[in-house]
Amino acid sequence: MQILPLKVMHGNLPILGYRIGRLAYLTDIKSLPEEEYSYLNNLDLLIIGALRHEPHATHQSIDEAVNMARRIQARQTYLIHMSHHAGSHEALEKSLPDGIHAAYDMLHISC
Repeated sequence: MQILPLKVMHGNLPILGYRIGRLAYLTDIKSLPEEEYSYLNNLDLLIIGALRHEPHATHQSIDEAVNMARRIQARQTYLIHMSHHAGSHEALEKSLPDGIHAAYDMLHISC
């Protein structure tokens, strides 16, 4: 299986996200350099960090993550790395667009 490292920005610090087959894992993300988007086409699953509702210096807010997920257009997206400031799972799940979900501990995903 091919694993492709992707440059991800954690505030001003470059770190790595990964594309593994048709899955991408991007945690501790604030932004993604423009040239990295081309490696995120045709995803079945995007797993992306979304810390809270309010803006943060080194992590995406929930709205930022939803906007990035819409741009990437994976079949399904799961938000991870959320703090208690994201609110209850039930309320967050209800507020998200179709195809974008709030992950939770012990979640099993098949793709």
